[in-house]
Amino acid sequence: MIRPKGFLYSEQGGVATITLNRPEAYNAYSTLTLSELARAVGQAAIDDRVGVIVLTGAGSRAFCTGGDVKEYASRFLRRPHDYWKYMAVFREAVESLLRCGKPVIARLNGIAVGGGNELHLACDLSVAASHIYLGQVGVGVGSVAAGGATQWLSLVVGDRRARSMLMLNERVPAAQAAEWGLVTSVVPSVVRNGEWVVAPTMEEIGWAQKEERGYRVDLRKLDDAVDNLARRLLGMFPECLRYTKTQANYWKEQAWNQTVGHAQEWLALHFATAEPFEGMHAFVDKRPARVSELRQRLAQDGGGDYLHGAPLRSCGSCGETGLPEQFRYCGRCGAPLSTDPDRGPAPG
Repeated sequence: MIRPKGFLYSEQGGVATITLNRPEAYNAYSTLTLSELARAVGQAAIDDRVGVIVLTGAGSRAFCTGGDVKEYASRFLRRPHDYWKYMAVFREAVESLLRCGKPVIARLNGIAVGGGNELHLACDLSVAASHIYLGQVGVGVGSVAAGGATQWLSLVVGDRRARSMLMLNERVPAAQAAEWGLVTSVVPSVVRNGEWVVAPTMEEIGWAQKEERGYRVDLRKLDDAVDNLARRLLGMFPECLRYTKTQANYWKEQAWNQTVGHAQEWLALHFATAEPFEGMHAFVDKRPARVSELRQRLAQDGGGDYLHGAPLRSCGSCGETGLPEQFRYCGRCGAPLSTDPDRGPAPG
């Protein structure tokens, strides 16, 4: 019996619904949540009463916004190599969706960003509410979306569109996502004075989320569409569905298996550098990242790969080595350092 902390699990009429349940954090997942998610999908996979799995998020603001950046900043910036362990758990969650042997529907109740879009890409079908958008944020926060997005977006939307999402972090509104084939279908989710708004503008979506001017978000049509899709799938032969999923996953599995191990190693190493430190802290502090300063340091050979310069200084007073180039005083004994990184303490 699953007793989760970060999600809800229910089974009714042959459909197992897994709901990421951290609305206060836009349904971002922690390491524990990912581990529990893999276990929940595994339970649904072996339960013959379950024919379809639905993955969704709590509330109407977010399906999932990926990893908890606050956890990244507090844990992995302190222990970068722990990110390798985290990626192992993330891979288990993604692969559980890929290999569960049953169709998985992503019920996109809110924005699907970063790792949230990668979980969505791991699903077989998806229904999006009209007020949502999808996107990647990796290169804007000091990371790389190599948990499914770099592997699969080009398969789904084409090379140029994938690169715009990955390199420019462009948001893709629900209607555009349907045109691109990024989602299976879109249903109305914005209501104004009791009437459905079929093609809401960004302004109308903002009013709906704040429940202003008679607008609000209503997910009834989303639930109906997901339920209808699940019922259609339940009318298909289960073994045929299972093998169809296996065959249809061929290119996804090829791209994933050829790259994800390398990504796990690279990201763990990368977390020890200046980019994720600046990107994660900028995100948590809700300020623009100082990318231009980092680029300037790189151009001037100022040790931009490191937070405070390359670890090349040494202290003639206490013998400490590996001190960052930008340090003017020893971080161990406090003695002033020479302006020459290869020499000991400053005279006097």
